[in-house]
Amino acid sequence: RLWLRTQLQTLSSHLTSLLQTLISRASSELSFLLPGYTHLQRAQPVRWSHFLLSYAFFFAADLQRLRTVIRDLNICPLGSGALSGNVFSIDREAIARELGFQGLCWNSMNAVSDRDFLLDTMSWGSRFMGHVSRISMDLCIYSSQESGFVKLSDAYSTGSSLMPQKKNPDALELLRGKSGAMHGILMGFMSSMNSLPSCYNKDMQEGTKAILDTVHLLSTSTQILTGVLSTMTVSPERMARALEPSMLATELADYLVKRGVPFRETHHISGRVVALAEKQGKGMDELEVEDLKRVDERFGDDVLRECFNHESAVEKRTAKGGTSKESVKEQIEVLKKTLETGEIPKWGANG
Repeated sequence: RLWLRTQLQTLSSHLTSLLQTLISRASSELSFLLPGYTHLQRAQPVRWSHFLLSYAFFFAADLQRLRTVIRDLNICPLGSGALSGNVFSIDREAIARELGFQGLCWNSMNAVSDRDFLLDTMSWGSRFMGHVSRISMDLCIYSSQESGFVKLSDAYSTGSSLMPQKKNPDALELLRGKSGAMHGILMGFMSSMNSLPSCYNKDMQEGTKAILDTVHLLSTSTQILTGVLSTMTVSPERMARALEPSMLATELADYLVKRGVPFRETHHISGRVVALAEKQGKGMDELEVEDLKRVDERFGDDVLRECFNHESAVEKRTAKGGTSKESVKEQIEVLKKTLETGEIPKWGANG
């Protein structure tokens, strides 16, 4: 417990550095727009900072949960003996306080049986590495020649052994793979602990290697991801070129909603506009106002100006959590507050 407490406190520091890197990039690259994706299809324009912060909030929640894991493991089993306690009337509370524990294991049989603090750590690591694998996958796609949104540092990528024109995202692929390794460690030790009789059994020694592997995997993965994020370069030009007029179809629907048309209708109307543009071989922004009015007469003369601008579409998302500039700035302040207090604020940086 003493060793693991120290290791997890160090891991907490690494995770804090990862969050600081994401916050720093989000703050300095606030003006960049790129497509937001669902189902790997271009969906709506968002700020690059908004994308970075989506993962920052995953990792902020991970940090909050990690601190809970540290708190829960920090109770003292010393003085429990083999299973029944000891006969020397030692002051268990004094020992626990001297070693920095925050409480006692209150039942000696439970104390020698308990390996939940190892499982808690592995379970935490499995969820955390799931988040690592997801951002790694996104950045693999964004660094591909087809996207070109980001370029990884040479320190975290390599050329092909056969094709010299390639630059492979090795670090990201390895991080993605380590997620599966972490899941395997967790399931392996859970299986070892399953159906054990009470008190100590030699099966529990499987936890030693499992937790050593866990701590090494989590520590190195966190530091490598921080390195990838802090050294990669971004291409706002490639991001901007990927923005398509069709990504603003929702703007047409929202435009009509503001004019009193129910969304259940506007969704179908905007779909007909998309179909019309495809039929004419044009971008939606190349249609004439009269074309739109023939689809639905409730479109006004200002529809093109109001709907077909990516920056404007992003800036309309002003609700808390949205992708407008002010909303993103508020999210940055919430994350900074999280690093100060250890908890994600429920109602904002000041609430």
